[in-house]
Amino acid sequence: MLAQGFEPDFPPATRQQLADISAHPSQLAASDKVRDLRGLLWSSIDNDTSKDLDQIEVAERLPNGDVKVMVGIADVDAFVAKGTPIDQHAAKEATTVYTGICNFAMLPEELSTGASSLLENVDRPSVVIEFVVNAGGSISASDVYRAIVRNKAQLTYGAVGAWLEGTAAAPPKVAALSELQAQLKRQDEVAQALKKLRYEHGALNIDTSEVHPVVLNQQVVDVVKQEKNRATELIEDFMITANGVVARLLEEVSSLRRIVKTPEHWDGIVRLAAAQGEKLPAQADSKALNDFLLKRKAADPDHFADLSLAVIKLIGPGEICSGASGRYRAGTLRTCRAGLHALDRAQPALCGHRHATADQEFARRKTRALFRRRTRWHRHELHTERRCSAKSGARNVEAVGRRGDEPSGGSNLRRHGHRSHSEGNVCSRSSAAHRRIAGTGSAGVARGRQAARKAYTD
Repeated sequence: MLAQGFEPDFPPATRQQLADISAHPSQLAASDKVRDLRGLLWSSIDNDTSKDLDQIEVAERLPNGDVKVMVGIADVDAFVAKGTPIDQHAAKEATTVYTGICNFAMLPEELSTGASSLLENVDRPSVVIEFVVNAGGSISASDVYRAIVRNKAQLTYGAVGAWLEGTAAAPPKVAALSELQAQLKRQDEVAQALKKLRYEHGALNIDTSEVHPVVLNQQVVDVVKQEKNRATELIEDFMITANGVVARLLEEVSSLRRIVKTPEHWDGIVRLAAAQGEKLPAQADSKALNDFLLKRKAADPDHFADLSLAVIKLIGPGEICSGASGRYRAGTLRTCRAGLHALDRAQPALCGHRHATADQEFARRKTRALFRRRTRWHRHELHTERRCSAKSGARNVEAVGRRGDEPSGGSNLRRHGHRSHSEGNVCSRSSAAHRRIAGTGSAGVARGRQAARKAYTD
């Protein structure tokens, strides 16, 4: 960490600031700029052991049949003012670093799992992304604003997913409240409509296996495969749409965005399809690729994750760019993945958060320096993956993020010269800017170095 220019230990001034935050908690009060939404039936869906809850959701049926969805994001900026010691340290680090052995947090865990976490039955400041969805999955209106919220039910992926799929009884908190049952089913209905429309627009149906360790008494006792279900899809679909709202809000202003251009190795994807007895066009076409993926998923579901991973690697890694880029921007999840979510793990997210809530001068001042910082981290990742590959004998190694079971973002292909969104299980939610799938042979490392040098030059 030190060799790469990071500062893994928090300086003394940050500890003093933490003590001040604890001794003098912020007073929550509604105003003309902060709405009081504590009366809504907010809930969170996350891992069984999660304490750093950064997202809650609620949905309301409108008189015309549309549904207004509100996604509340933990307002870290309410605790970490710009220019303070914690903020300065976060700006230097730019990201939480996940090594697989231990994590080097960008912000103190006392904030991410305590003061700013959207824990159950606690009033918290939040930034709310609101969007109205019709029956066809289209967005007719959206807004972003600050609010005071209260998480009424902290739920888990496994329990809610099984209930929504009809394979298990409702978890106790859901079973005890009929309004919450109706709320979750409404959210699931909207999420499925959003996903259906994305697929119709060329989203890629990609799936990769996600595993996470089971730790008991500081010892890894098992490795468990995390299965996607209706609950993970619900959070994923809401996250994609919320980030799309923020992407459009920041469309014409300086901001950090993760983009994926035309696939680096479309010819390789064509050869991969040919080996499966299918033919793809010579030019990148997301609809044709998705049709191929759907066909293979139906024909050979047991090996679909392997095929998905091969396609993801051939598409190539994304990159962080600054400014209102004229290049084709990635699907909404990854476009603004560093724009609003993961405020406690990525400084660009905090930057985008401030920007989205009208603190534009700060965001513009920070965005260029953070872009350079993120580029250096991407280059370091390639070296890390190369070392892991040499150790394991594997040709390619995917760096494992801390939240491996989180919903995922996507990459984009050009189709007939038009923009189209696509998704793939490439990045976990909070580590979307930290995890890369890249070739780790000598050619892959060389390409990474070349891309990093070019980014610095640009």
